[in-house]
Amino acid sequence: MSEPQTTLAVICKALSESIAAGAFSAEGRLPSERALSEQFSTTRITLREALSQLEAQGLIYREVRRGWFVSPPRIIYNPLQRSHFHAMAKDQGRSAQTEVIDARHCVASDTVCQKLLLPPASDVICIRRLRYIDSRPVLYVEHYLNPLYFKDILDNDLTSSLTDLYASRYGIYYGRVRFDMVPTLLTEEASRALRVASGSPALFITRTNRDQNDRVIDCDLEYWRYDALHIDVEVN
Repeated sequence: MSEPQTTLAVICKALSESIAAGAFSAEGRLPSERALSEQFSTTRITLREALSQLEAQGLIYREVRRGWFVSPPRIIYNPLQRSHFHAMAKDQGRSAQTEVIDARHCVASDTVCQKLLLPPASDVICIRRLRYIDSRPVLYVEHYLNPLYFKDILDNDLTSSLTDLYASRYGIYYGRVRFDMVPTLLTEEASRALRVASGSPALFITRTNRDQNDRVIDCDLEYWRYDALHIDVEVN
């Protein structure tokens, strides 16, 4: 048992030092598992255990069919700040992008109906989006909107900030917001969008939003890559 542990420690230490020294390619891609196995004269099983340890520390991440990459700095997220995704990224010197997966009317689940204070099986607007930081997908989110307040919103550009769209098109501004945050495992749909293995760890954030008139207007189901986010809250 001692030899594999020693090998693991050697691999983790060497790769950690290489990451700190910026020894990998510009895009942060690590050599292939075969190349690393040969470099450290070890088996793929031992190597993968070492890589998994570094992944658990948030130093590297794996993309399905693409390999292992050095994790970029986490985005700092303060739920108490009234900001949106693109503004948050810009304020931290990062580049943000939003891709619309689909947008349509749908019958809401019982959970969503409860959060929106709607009767069971209500019709809502569902917008599914994938959000990127520095070209890396970090957030899969499902937005559920009460259609009573957002007539024809699907005709608008949904790759931009919904916060700004609410204000400019509908005169609606966020008021009270409720956050629920729990660690979870990514759903198959979220995993596919984020290009990671199904069941990978994630931070699941549910936001239920009220407007300036205290009406519940929408809720967001956010699946964040666990190594992409740093929750930072200061309360006076």
